[in-house]
Amino acid sequence: MKPFFTIEKREGLARVGVVHTPHGDIKTPAFVGAATRATVKALTMSEMRDLGSQAILANTYHLILRPGTDLIKEGGGLAEFSSWHGPTFTDSGGFQIFSLPNVKINENGVKFKSHIDGANFEITPESSMQAQWAIGADIHMAFDHLAKSEDYDDMKTAMLRTHAWLDRCVAEHHRIKNIITSNGNSNPSSSVALRGASPSLATSEKEFEFPHKEMQYLYAVVQGGTFNDLRAESAKYCADQPVDGFGIGGVFTADGMDEMLKTVNGILPEDKPRHLLGMGQEPIDLFIGAEFGCDTFDCVGPTRMARNGSLYTLDGRINIKNAKYTHEFSPLMEDCDCECCKNYTKAYLHHLFKTDEITAKVLASIHNEYFIVHTVDKIRETLLDGTFKEYKESFLSRYYHN
Repeated sequence: MKPFFTIEKREGLARVGVVHTPHGDIKTPAFVGAATRATVKALTMSEMRDLGSQAILANTYHLILRPGTDLIKEGGGLAEFSSWHGPTFTDSGGFQIFSLPNVKINENGVKFKSHIDGANFEITPESSMQAQWAIGADIHMAFDHLAKSEDYDDMKTAMLRTHAWLDRCVAEHHRIKNIITSNGNSNPSSSVALRGASPSLATSEKEFEFPHKEMQYLYAVVQGGTFNDLRAESAKYCADQPVDGFGIGGVFTADGMDEMLKTVNGILPEDKPRHLLGMGQEPIDLFIGAEFGCDTFDCVGPTRMARNGSLYTLDGRINIKNAKYTHEFSPLMEDCDCECCKNYTKAYLHHLFKTDEITAKVLASIHNEYFIVHTVDKIRETLLDGTFKEYKESFLSRYYHN
């Protein structure tokens, strides 16, 4: 049996490797498409495959609300349900939940109202694991507490709660995994009837019957915000747990990210993969992340910006809605092989946006996602051939004009 993660080459903290999942391999470093509600906005799964994406990441919070984990399980799990026949991740949804108003937090879990219809929900570490097993992604994240405040004490409280919840996620994950291993079934049914009351915890083997026979992997989530001592404490705690990999969570920017990643990835075990959660809107995030030991990334930013007409080029982002592109009959990028650049001009894209055509969002999203996916692919290539530093310097100086 293949190990879950293999490393092909190291350069400082950076590494080139392969994550092996039941639905295929991910050559790392890699950018993972943000398929929040089991879809990347404005794009089909065929378009995601064609532009070179290796994996997608869905959000458990959003999928619990709609369409519900039972329906996804009934449809064969995330990959089958969405027609993405490749590696899949799920985020626990902690970031989104703690961004909601009037969230009630205690040691057991969180209670909140649906932003869709106001229905009451409660999620615990155990029910999060059950939901993610029902969704059936290859890799899922432990349920974590994201502090709304940047206050040190609030960050520490959230980090310690994240650690306590991690213990419970690990226990539930391994309980489910042991049932699957012992009786030959796979992903559990979701007895996570979240509306109104605490989710029931499945206990009988019958509740764990599921059509596939595929194992799933659990990542711990490192928290601590911008405080390196908390990041170090969290990394040490997570490193000691029986998990398969690590997510690095929280809100941070490129300023100070290198030092934070040096701290965290200098502590986390080298033989397990690391995912930088929610980062990749700015190309510099990807270079810093890869250089300091992260293997995969996800972010909704590239397609969100695309839908608003903000498009990547090697010379920085442009707003295609600006009048100066009305008569520009050249592609967004001459040397880009995406469907948008190979077939359409800036003038045409400008026209589509000005007339509010759906096609504008589609073509722009194809280009932006392609740009980020292939930027990370190029990072991998240059790490392998020893030219990463030169590539980083030339790319960033041109993109950010300095």
